[in-house]
Amino acid sequence: MRVVSFTLNGKPTSLTVDETRPLLWVLRDDLGLTGSKFGCGEGICGSCTVVVENKAVRSCVTAVGDVQGKRVLTIEGVATDGRLHPIQQAFADHAAYQCGYCTPGMIVNAYALLEKTQKPTREQILKHMEGNLCRCGSHQRIVEAIEDAALMMKGGGR
Repeated sequence: MRVVSFTLNGKPTSLTVDETRPLLWVLRDDLGLTGSKFGCGEGICGSCTVVVENKAVRSCVTAVGDVQGKRVLTIEGVATDGRLHPIQQAFADHAAYQCGYCTPGMIVNAYALLEKTQKPTREQILKHMEGNLCRCGSHQRIVEAIEDAALMMKGGGR
């Protein structure tokens, strides 16, 4: 057990924890942030995606000790001041979800893409999102939502 300190959704966070424990379970069980979902437990499905230092990572296979001193963003931190982020708004506008289980991971992964690539091509979106699985088959609407969000973030629109 040791103290692990990091910035979580813009706020300093410290807790005494087994540093090898998966970040997903620390977020959900210790910190009460249940937006990141448990899916496969092997880093394949993307349901548990969070952003660490501007990079999308799978929290189910990331040890909490690996985020020591880093910035972590979960789905709960994407909206600011009670306003949806453009990627969240685009997902709503396009009904880019059905059951919603994969949606937090999809949004957070798309957020990471749009933070590093302001105007991604459809091919870049498809490549970046291929590791996030949706059993409902909403992929086309998800891609359209990401394209619209990229336009909204630049102040444009479709």
